[in-house]
Amino acid sequence: MDMEAGWLLAGAVGVVAGALITFLWRFDEQRQSRPVEPPAAPDVPPGTEAVLSALASSAVVVDASDEVLRASAPAVAMGIVRGDTLHPEELLTLVRQVRRDGEAREADVLVPVRRSAPLHVHARVAPLTSRLILVLAEDRTQAQRVETIRRDFVANVSHELKTPIGAIKLLAEAVSEARDDPAAVERFSSRMIAEGDRLTRLVQQVIDLSRLQNDVFSDEAAVIKVGELVSEACEHSMTDAEAKGIDLRSTTEPDLSILGDRAQLHAAVSNLVENAVTYSPEGARVAVTAARDGEDVKITVADNGIGIPSSELDRIFERFYRVDPARARSTGGTGLGLSIVKHVAASNGGTVEVWSEPGLGSSFTLVLPAHTHDLDEETP
Repeated sequence: MDMEAGWLLAGAVGVVAGALITFLWRFDEQRQSRPVEPPAAPDVPPGTEAVLSALASSAVVVDASDEVLRASAPAVAMGIVRGDTLHPEELLTLVRQVRRDGEAREADVLVPVRRSAPLHVHARVAPLTSRLILVLAEDRTQAQRVETIRRDFVANVSHELKTPIGAIKLLAEAVSEARDDPAAVERFSSRMIAEGDRLTRLVQQVIDLSRLQNDVFSDEAAVIKVGELVSEACEHSMTDAEAKGIDLRSTTEPDLSILGDRAQLHAAVSNLVENAVTYSPEGARVAVTAARDGEDVKITVADNGIGIPSSELDRIFERFYRVDPARARSTGGTGLGLSIVKHVAASNGGTVEVWSEPGLGSSFTLVLPAHTHDLDEETP
């Protein structure tokens, strides 16, 4: 009897064990058939996205594995976010340093741009939570460019001022030493006057250029008769033209008028005529024409002088740039005339066009909006 009960007990234990094994096998089979859920990403603090969207700087949130969780549209457009990765490597290094010690850091980095110069980006990296890092980036490319231009401008002005000032000093010493020689005194004095005029012209052009720098429409705008403007510009250079035997002529369509700053436009046209006379050989021709072209007035100054190489055309409107520095020194050129012309055109709603071929001459054209009164008169 005891043996039979033992067999029954053993059988019951076997049935329970078999059922348990079957249950575990089926549970494991179901678990393996279920899709594996990815680990939850770190939570971004509530309200973070609203704050990031309101920031002027480009914003990026990076998790503990250096993957980008959130990025503003400007950050993607700037190129510091590509997919889910932060670029360039300097930014990633900055993020890892901040994650390591929890201290905010700032740095200037260059962001490569395809088919263009790299962007100058100022980045500030700080911890957002214990696992998340916030990157704020600001594109300072334009500011960097302006600073470079300003620095070069100051250096160029300083260099240009030294030349006439140094010459005047040397000539004054020469006059002092030659006080018993009237002919030498007269010769040195005339050169001092020329250097003084050059210095005055340089200072005035620097002042004009500083006023025109923002290309903002002048508050002194008035209706200007183009014929009078051209005549005054030609009269300004007539003495120099006659001295070189240059045939300086002007042709203007009747009843042309423009709206702009008379002083600025006079300076621009006079600069173009003066350059044409200065860089033309003796006996050359300089023609100044003004004509209507649709809704614009075109004032063109053409010469058959030395011309400008095509490789230099893109740079002739830069401040202090000279195609032929040696010739510019002999003629007293400052390298600011064409830069002033460009800014005058922009400040008066127009543009400047140029054509030139070495040995054939050059043609500069101011394109300015015609005065609306002219348009109304021609409209039935």
